[in-house]
Amino acid sequence: MGWDEILLLWCGLWAVVALVGLVRSLAGVTADQRKVRLTGRIVRVTEPRHGGSGKGGIPVVVRYRDPVSGEEVEVTNDGERGEMITVAWEGRELGIGYPPGRPHAYRFSPVDEEPGRGLGRPGLALFLVCAGLVALAAVRWGWPWALIGVAGPWAVAGIVLLPRAVREKADRITRLAALEAVPGRVVAVLRDVSVDEDGDTSTTITPVLSFTTRDGTVVTAHCRNDLPGPPRTYGLELTVHHDPADPAVFMLDRSAGQRSAERGVLYHAMMIVVLVATTVAGVVLL
Repeated sequence: MGWDEILLLWCGLWAVVALVGLVRSLAGVTADQRKVRLTGRIVRVTEPRHGGSGKGGIPVVVRYRDPVSGEEVEVTNDGERGEMITVAWEGRELGIGYPPGRPHAYRFSPVDEEPGRGLGRPGLALFLVCAGLVALAAVRWGWPWALIGVAGPWAVAGIVLLPRAVREKADRITRLAALEAVPGRVVAVLRDVSVDEDGDTSTTITPVLSFTTRDGTVVTAHCRNDLPGPPRTYGLELTVHHDPADPAVFMLDRSAGQRSAERGVLYHAMMIVVLVATTVAGVVLL
């Protein structure tokens, strides 16, 4: 069996997987579509212990109403429970989902997360089909076709999405300008040590902030990016800028957030230029 036949078989198998996944999604029988989705509310937040682990997120107790019995149920985020809770306050709403008839297998998610349609795996299968077709074109007609097949679609997608990226940048800068400044304090520094397959160790340091919004909401949050020298920040007093409508959106350096928004659009535009140039090079080399 030659490379042509192998690649054709690859594309055919993944095309079947993509088609089956699409049919299941249209029929509404995927695991994501059958999942029971509820809204819970945090009723208790436990401040992490200084020097402890940050892997499990901020310990919370979440209460929701069982749709069958109508009784209120309290659950915690101990163990693998989907979305790790890194920002918490009493009264914050969280999404809770579980397979039908298995409430003990609950998982947390953002409350505004759109219900899935089970298209993740079919989408991956379709991507693998496209990759196989690009490889097949390169084997049959020459490697410049690989440049066109890879860079061309991505360039088109980047151009189509560029106006959206510009709008999101403008929206983000507007939101940054509306952030409220309140005093905060580092109440704990968490430490996690991991060992890779080669026996090398790495340490992750996670400072934990506590701040109170102007309406009296006490927020506890992980903060990994904005603090210099995180191992030495325990007890540090600082200023926190947060969204008054959603305290989960916060930062310490507002100007850095604005620069990040500007760089995001710049990188997007630069990537489009690179992809278009790669596509043109493939056409020229045919």
